[in-house]
Amino acid sequence: MPPTEEHPVHPAPPPRDDTRTLTTVAHTAFFLLLGASVVRFLLRHPGEPRTPWIIALSITLALLYVLGPALGAAPTARRLLWLGLVVTTWVILVVLAPSFAWCAVPLFFTALRTLPPRAAVVLVALLTAFVVIAQLQLSKSFDPNLLLAPPAVAALATAVFVHMERQAQAQRTLIDDLIRTRRELAATERREGTLAERQRLSMEIHDTLAQNLSSQQMLLQAADRTWDTDPGTARAHVRTATGIAAHGLAEARRLVHDLAPPELADGAGLPEALRSLDAGPDIEVRFHLEGTPAPLPDRVQSALLRIAQGALANVREHSGARTAALTLSFLGDQVVLDIADDGHGFTEPRSGTRSGTGADGRGHGLPAMRARVRQLGGTLTIESTPGEGTVLSAAIPLEPAP
Repeated sequence: MPPTEEHPVHPAPPPRDDTRTLTTVAHTAFFLLLGASVVRFLLRHPGEPRTPWIIALSITLALLYVLGPALGAAPTARRLLWLGLVVTTWVILVVLAPSFAWCAVPLFFTALRTLPPRAAVVLVALLTAFVVIAQLQLSKSFDPNLLLAPPAVAALATAVFVHMERQAQAQRTLIDDLIRTRRELAATERREGTLAERQRLSMEIHDTLAQNLSSQQMLLQAADRTWDTDPGTARAHVRTATGIAAHGLAEARRLVHDLAPPELADGAGLPEALRSLDAGPDIEVRFHLEGTPAPLPDRVQSALLRIAQGALANVREHSGARTAALTLSFLGDQVVLDIADDGHGFTEPRSGTRSGTGADGRGHGLPAMRARVRQLGGTLTIESTPGEGTVLSAAIPLEPAP
């Protein structure tokens, strides 16, 4: 589960619909042309010795083409080897039966997607020349259209693909700019909110606790000066200082209460607060309580609630999960909070130490969780398997009951 932001920063969207449509059209056209070429050859050349070779090579070419999407679009070594096998098989087919030449049109699209621009253009030009030669062999007389049509089709296919790739790149650049701007805005708002909260707390402390402490100091100094000469007045000063101290203690407790999570206000316990959490309209959140609930210190309840909120935000923004489960377990000497999701997980499992280390530490969400657990002497662990989701577990020791 990667880190959270106050304002969700969503991952880049899937490929454009028009790009997927072009890919589907190219694949469909390839199999239609391949099937039509096989049928045409069988009808025009029944019983020829080369027929088994034509059928075998056609099946091989179809299987190779089906394996292509599993290799991705990046020009890796496996992808380049696959493209070489496809082109070689097609060339042998065209040599045996020139009618297979028009299967090159979808191959133009495949070459443009796989190779760098210059190499792709060179390969498209070679395929086009091969198509022209094959078509001229099929024709009984010279036809200028056979010489001009293949280059025109190749040029049109290349222009369409380049135009759509430029549009897709422009969209990706715009999305990256928007995500970066949103992150910067979220960071700015966090800083401004932090500064505003610090200013509010400083004014609260100055107007209440600081003034009370100053008054106590003055009264106690006055009592010390008059203790021997006027004990009654000194005792009155001490009693007044005691009352001011009690008022200051109440103010300090009020400030601490205001800083606590609102979900824990009005006496609500941690189980009730966790049960009320959600991760958005598309994710079902389930809560389980194990063991006998025991009173927890305020700071433990606050830390576990904040960890659960951050983990659910990660599930919503990054995991692609449909369900998430919160499990709060009271184990006598410790309390354990597990957050599990059925998302896509990540590559390597992470596990924490007693200080909460071990996650990859990206962003601010996980370091904040580790800091909360470390302050309470607990353990933070994160386990993930690709395709099987992620489990985050926070275990905090409890003081033994008297």
